[in-house]
Amino acid sequence: MGEQAIKSVRRGRSARRTERAEASAVTQPYISRQIPLTELCSEEGLELLERNADIILQETGIEFRDDAEVLNIWREAGAQVDGERVRFPKGLLRQLLKTAPAEFTQHARNPDRSVVMGGKNLVFAPVYGPPFVRDLDGGRRYGTIADFENFVKLAYMAGPMHHSGGTVCEPVDLPVNKRHFDMVYAHMKYSDKPFMGSVTHPDRARDTVSMCEILFSKDFVEQNTVCTSLINANSPMVFDDTMLGALKVYAAANQACIVTPFILSGAMAPVSVAGTLAQALAEGMAGCALTQLIRPGAPVIFGMFSSAVSMQSGAPTFGTPEPTLVFSAMAQLVRRLNLPFRSGGSLCASKIPDAQAAYESANTLLPAVQCGVNFMLHAAGWLEGGLSSSYEKFVMDIDQLAMMEVLCKGYDFSENGQAMDAIREVGPGNHFLGCAHTQANFETAFYRSTMADNNSFEQWEAEGELRTEDRASKAVKEMLGSYQAPIMDAAKDEELMSFIAQKKESFADSNI
Repeated sequence: MGEQAIKSVRRGRSARRTERAEASAVTQPYISRQIPLTELCSEEGLELLERNADIILQETGIEFRDDAEVLNIWREAGAQVDGERVRFPKGLLRQLLKTAPAEFTQHARNPDRSVVMGGKNLVFAPVYGPPFVRDLDGGRRYGTIADFENFVKLAYMAGPMHHSGGTVCEPVDLPVNKRHFDMVYAHMKYSDKPFMGSVTHPDRARDTVSMCEILFSKDFVEQNTVCTSLINANSPMVFDDTMLGALKVYAAANQACIVTPFILSGAMAPVSVAGTLAQALAEGMAGCALTQLIRPGAPVIFGMFSSAVSMQSGAPTFGTPEPTLVFSAMAQLVRRLNLPFRSGGSLCASKIPDAQAAYESANTLLPAVQCGVNFMLHAAGWLEGGLSSSYEKFVMDIDQLAMMEVLCKGYDFSENGQAMDAIREVGPGNHFLGCAHTQANFETAFYRSTMADNNSFEQWEAEGELRTEDRASKAVKEMLGSYQAPIMDAAKDEELMSFIAQKKESFADSNI
């Protein structure tokens, strides 16, 4: 094959790959499962875990540190407060949680992008929190606001990504006490999907709510949920003042909190699955119930992040069986509480987007989809145990998320799906490649990966022997090169920028 012919083949395949990637941008705003849930824990096991959680809440209790207001709230609610330790009478938390909505809508500035949390629904959101970013060109480096904006743009362009997320990477080139303005603005400006707010200080949560009131209007925010926020328990059995401060701000403003025990079993919880589950259930119930004391009916999502710890090195591990058992049972327990559930993701400990990353991510993603997660943070881009946001892995994961959308649609039992006409037309001993049914459905019959190479060895060799991460790197550049920002009301944009400028000028830069 001549050089020009090879270039033509490459251009043709690249164009088709780009066309498929762009076509995937027009999908459903969130997934509504049409397949049954996989439930691994027995009824007897669930009842045992609930009893053990109640014992933890009654006997050991939960600490709420450096927040006298929260301690007084619990005291008035009937809990026993001893210093910063709070113990709960049996049934109190479950009674409080009855006011929390089983489902709620998080509104996006584009109404067509709004998502429904809870029930049969599944919402994918990007990686959250890494201080580093990685790509094939620049390697591993600290994240910047430019990287942050890039990941927001990629999430916006990716159809299977239903949510813009929150701290898609940490922009360390900006002052710690001011970077939240640029981060929240990036989600508002460069995407029209739902997003998450800042939780690193109560004032930053208030700034997020104020910016939401500019974007959506104050009256709309008062009556509707437009923002979610990640409130982590400081396991074991502690909520610190930073998380409590953000929780109070968002709950009072009718904005959703994702109350999440962040547990590395063996370090922050017992080494056993059952012990981890009982502790996490107690922690999560306490945090979720607190939102209802602040504002009954405030939306809240019960979260669970679980990883095992290597008993040899102390490092977190991912894709192993034990965390799957944890979040599968927790999904069942949370459904019994009638709350939306957050867990899962494309998690891995690998330092690069290699086979280890793929195996570990798949072993987290698929079980989470099947067991009934409603909101999946870290669905794309997670690398190095959450220390790095990877450009290449982001688009590789997006390909897998699109496959999950197809899986969740379940079976097609329509006349076309049954394909009886095709069977009658072809008959014994012939093939289906040319029949009318195949010709009518060949474009959409099977999921077509945007990342996998399914061609012959000769074609792969002629196209440069590209590995998956090479193709992913190229896809990232093509996506960012073709990005077009969603239309934003100019007056609101100007008001947001004015608000940010005034707030930044009102206090000095700080790295705390």
